[in-house]
Amino acid sequence: MAKHAGAAGNGDGGRSGPRAVWKGAVTFGLVTVPVALHTATDRKNELAFRLLHAKDQSPIDYKRVCEAEGAEVPWREIVKGYPIAKGRYVVVTDKDFEKARVMATQTFEIRDFVPAGAIEDLYFDHPYYVAPASAGAAKPYALLRDALAKSGRVGVGTIVLRQREHLAALEPAGEALVLTTMRWAYEIRSPSALGLPSSTTTRDRRELELALRLIDTLAADWDPKRYKDTYRDVLMDIIERKAAGKEIRAPKAERPPKVRSLMSALEASLRERRPAAKAAGRRQRPAA
Repeated sequence: MAKHAGAAGNGDGGRSGPRAVWKGAVTFGLVTVPVALHTATDRKNELAFRLLHAKDQSPIDYKRVCEAEGAEVPWREIVKGYPIAKGRYVVVTDKDFEKARVMATQTFEIRDFVPAGAIEDLYFDHPYYVAPASAGAAKPYALLRDALAKSGRVGVGTIVLRQREHLAALEPAGEALVLTTMRWAYEIRSPSALGLPSSTTTRDRRELELALRLIDTLAADWDPKRYKDTYRDVLMDIIERKAAGKEIRAPKAERPPKVRSLMSALEASLRERRPAAKAAGRRQRPAA
């Protein structure tokens, strides 16, 4: 699971902060913790582009057109339909969705506590901060958070978000609890058809030793602030220069140096690096 920064709201569940995307309860055994979910990521800095007509730079508009009538349909006349055969649908209304609401839609029940490092990262999807929904929920919230931190385990269960059930994991991140939706096992493709190489053999022991030494020279503790979105920065600079009518020059592509063999590449890499102290090994779920 990705490293999380910051804390989720305040002690009263962030009621004066951002709007919750889900309200319900976390349960384990007979313990119930009323909570609210808040999105943990921010995409406001992503560059957004509008599709234009190249001839006159007029924005392209998308319309909802009825296939049978060829006419645009307003939102108030649009319903949701589930296909049961070619050209046949069952219309599902808001009242139908309400009737399908069960206790599980408002509860994240922890079914298992599993070791934090046992779940492969490719299962994790989208993180949410979990905040206590009331002053009375603060004590059981803190108890669950601290117990998870001391046990080195994460709580796994299911949650219904936006009318879809998700597998999810609950973990501590500093003073916050973070719930991350997960992919189901059937969504993960097997790598068996990728033609992957077998394990390194004893004949390649020298190469493996050099590779481990090179890794040691590049070892560092995790600090997300060290990494920058250089592509976004360069693209934004191009946009600003074009808007100002300035000349744009593409940076000269650097060709990687040619190496004669894997061994020579490893040895050359080590000569260019200084020895560095070893960082911590494969992490458990990190704190904020």
